[in-house]
Amino acid sequence: MTSASTAQSANADRPDQGNPATDGGGVPAVVRRRLATVEARLDVNSWIATTVVVAIAAILRLLGLSGPKGKIFDEIYYARDAYGLIDKGVEWNYKDNGPSYVVHPPLGKWLIGLGEWAFGYSDQEHHISVPGHLMTTAPEFGWRISAALAGIVSVLMLTRIARRLFRSTTLGCAAGLLLALDGFHLVLSRTALLDIFLLLFVLAAFGALVLDRDSRRRGWARALEGGLDPAAPGRAGRPAGGWRTWPWWRLVAGVLLGCAVAVKWSALYFVPAFGLLALLWEVGVRRSAGVRRPWRDALLDELPWLVLAGVLLVVTYVTTWSGWLLGDDGYYRLAERYPNTPGLSDTPIIGALNNLYQYHRAAFEFHTGLETPHKYQSWPWQWLLLGRPVAFYWSGDGACGAPSCASEILLLGTPLLWWSFLPALAATAWLGLARRDWRAGAILLSVAAGLLPWFWFALDGRTMFSFYVAPALPFLVLAVVYVLGAIVTPTGPEGAAATDVERGNDRRLIGGVIVGAYVLLVALCFAYFYPIFVGNLLPYTDWSARMWLDGRWI
Repeated sequence: MTSASTAQSANADRPDQGNPATDGGGVPAVVRRRLATVEARLDVNSWIATTVVVAIAAILRLLGLSGPKGKIFDEIYYARDAYGLIDKGVEWNYKDNGPSYVVHPPLGKWLIGLGEWAFGYSDQEHHISVPGHLMTTAPEFGWRISAALAGIVSVLMLTRIARRLFRSTTLGCAAGLLLALDGFHLVLSRTALLDIFLLLFVLAAFGALVLDRDSRRRGWARALEGGLDPAAPGRAGRPAGGWRTWPWWRLVAGVLLGCAVAVKWSALYFVPAFGLLALLWEVGVRRSAGVRRPWRDALLDELPWLVLAGVLLVVTYVTTWSGWLLGDDGYYRLAERYPNTPGLSDTPIIGALNNLYQYHRAAFEFHTGLETPHKYQSWPWQWLLLGRPVAFYWSGDGACGAPSCASEILLLGTPLLWWSFLPALAATAWLGLARRDWRAGAILLSVAAGLLPWFWFALDGRTMFSFYVAPALPFLVLAVVYVLGAIVTPTGPEGAAATDVERGNDRRLIGGVIVGAYVLLVALCFAYFYPIFVGNLLPYTDWSARMWLDGRWI
């Protein structure tokens, strides 16, 4: 990790104020630096470091995954809905032997159901017990394994995304390790809820856009080296076309956002944010290359691709409803079964799409009218402060060597990490403005997409829970790592005097110590709270000592 690489990344889209000296190909060196990306060649050492981080995440998420026994918190809904999808193609109410009315799209439940299909499912209340197709394990493992794998993969992705953003294996691994050691992420990774899948697909879409940005910049760099005149009018001033130069990663991002929306509709808040990022990055690459009218050209060239990505999003979303569309058993699927529901139709094809729309309309009305008080509800301004975590499981049974015992699974972020988020966001905004750094803007816009809409719903008094912040979590971690990178890698002019270089080396050493100490403290904080992340049995006094905010955490 070097200050030169960090400064180069931060200044990638600044106007040309450097030396016009050129490298090979007649391209000014400053333009080469602006268009530079992370090298595409395989870096074995970075992958070894990544593997270590992912292994830590995997051990924490897979160890004891079958406990506690039975369905905890909303697993009672999602594990059952998931089995219905695997068994009948739609969510099914086995008590009434009819379709279930559900208010979330099916993809997350399909993924939970894959684990049940592979490792078995059991529901004593409904007298269901089926073996797994791969192997039969404890049923809890079956309905939790998909969430655990999603959590592990999200740690892998954040590690590689952060490495690409910050051009540093150290900072990339720091981001992955912080996410791996977050209690909020750990609990969601060990529970059959939808939010970990939402987090996964939103982060994957962001990663695809970062890859798209790098791919487009490499394309412009190659074109300039080949003699392209960016000031030329029309197609003559643009890189050569052809299917190989299509923005494939941007289209992949559209598919991944479709998957995210098919888990929970709240992913829709990221769609305009990510579309704006893609457009701004296209303007930036044209400005860096020397295009005379970067905004006009970017709009003309890229809007069709953004529209196509949107079409792929919609197609992907509708495809996840295939079990409902292709069968006759889904709720609202056939109008003849709901004679008292206006607006339904049994017209071939059109009727199915119309009924799906009516189903979505009813679900939307449910969400917007959700005002029933709940013991663990909270407001958006409490989330980053850990003002009201959600208890997923509680038991006072068992022997722990004390007069009274407690076992709890509390959806609580690692406090030291989460209480760093607000200062990190403020510092990221300050540094981003001072350095005109595109990375800070991308991080802050993504956090805003995951947080700000809930403040609007709070004005209506809607019932909300802290796990709604899940898709913003990776970007909050990126904000922390961005600040850590600023501590370790100061920016400075190239060709600085020897004394300045020595001061920079001293600052990097001191910064490295600070960053290492911070990560270590987060790890120790995580270890202290680990028992209430996984439901370990504790003496009541030990459990009570971990309730730092007293009644707010109970």
